[in-house]
Amino acid sequence: MSKRSTTTIECYQLKNGEKRYRFKIYIGLDPLTGKEKRTTRSDFKTQKEAKLALARIKLEIDNGTFFKQTLENYLDVYNLWIKQYEKTVEESTFVKTTGIFRNHILPVMSDYKIEKINIDVCQKHVDEWSDKLKKFRTVKSYAAKVLDFAIKRGYIQTNPFNHVDMPVALKKKQASTEEKKENFYTREELIEFLNCFEKENNVKAYTLFRLLAFSGMRKDEALAVTWKDIDFKDNEIRINKALSRGKDNQLYVKSTKTGIARTIKMDERTIAILKQWRIKQKADYLKLGFNTMTTNQLVFSNEYNEYLQPTKTRKWIVQIQKKYNLKEVSTHGLRHTHCSLLFEAGAKIKEVQDRLGHSDIQTTMNIYAHVTDKAKESAIQKFESYLNI
Repeated sequence: MSKRSTTTIECYQLKNGEKRYRFKIYIGLDPLTGKEKRTTRSDFKTQKEAKLALARIKLEIDNGTFFKQTLENYLDVYNLWIKQYEKTVEESTFVKTTGIFRNHILPVMSDYKIEKINIDVCQKHVDEWSDKLKKFRTVKSYAAKVLDFAIKRGYIQTNPFNHVDMPVALKKKQASTEEKKENFYTREELIEFLNCFEKENNVKAYTLFRLLAFSGMRKDEALAVTWKDIDFKDNEIRINKALSRGKDNQLYVKSTKTGIARTIKMDERTIAILKQWRIKQKADYLKLGFNTMTTNQLVFSNEYNEYLQPTKTRKWIVQIQKKYNLKEVSTHGLRHTHCSLLFEAGAKIKEVQDRLGHSDIQTTMNIYAHVTDKAKESAIQKFESYLNI
């Protein structure tokens, strides 16, 4: 017992010759293992500072509050939280989350004592993130999750991130004078885009972009489609998975973004183009030594018959747009194009939501705003025609 109660403060030297003080103290038995536990504190500039810290710890031990503070800083809590978080999300989400922490949160918050983080500290970093990042709200939300975890574990009582004032994202000056660039094609622009693509000697790329434009599928869903997902008899496609990027930058297949599978009807022309591509794929890949008639054959794969890199579509679409001087629209913009043209064709909001696989109807409504100008023009034409005066 005397060993446990006696703690010696010792002096040591840094490499530059400066003196520092440290001590090791017995803090009790581990309730799970029954083994003795000790903790070390060091880097005190004076013996007096070390004695004060030692007295404080002894008091916390006597009051039964020391163990709640053994996780000292934000990084300690994060390391515990991230292990639990990994078990609750898709691999791709986990990779994205760790990237946000690595790039934006941990560099500024790692060393903070968990019990010392207050509203002023949180407000400071939220303001900094808002100045630099478009999605600063997401960063703030993730930073707050670690403190929510700390509350559950009893390390702190409240989460100061819940009380910060969220900055209003200021629009760029040119936004008031320049129209926002719209990332979708009109009916006429889409026809021209596909006609230009068809002229090229790249049947795989043409088939992919035709499918995206006429199905409204997400790119990662299209890149995960296998031939068994396509019902050529009833002109239907079953969308139940998506290509994603996980640990070590590896591609893998996961569930759809919403986690819900859907079956969509397709037009006969697109189905016919898919049939033609299947025939050509069989011949082309046979020359490369691959049998594409297997059960899980991908509709779109690379030259090694493996997952096609998602970045490949950008290379293809930009090449065509530059060559034929077409409007610049991203691959994802073809999904918006499909949605907008569905509305123009008279589809109802619920029908569009189900076809595109939106979990929130507000997402569908936001895209619906793309066609309001044309709808306004149509409305006045109908009004004028009706009055006829």
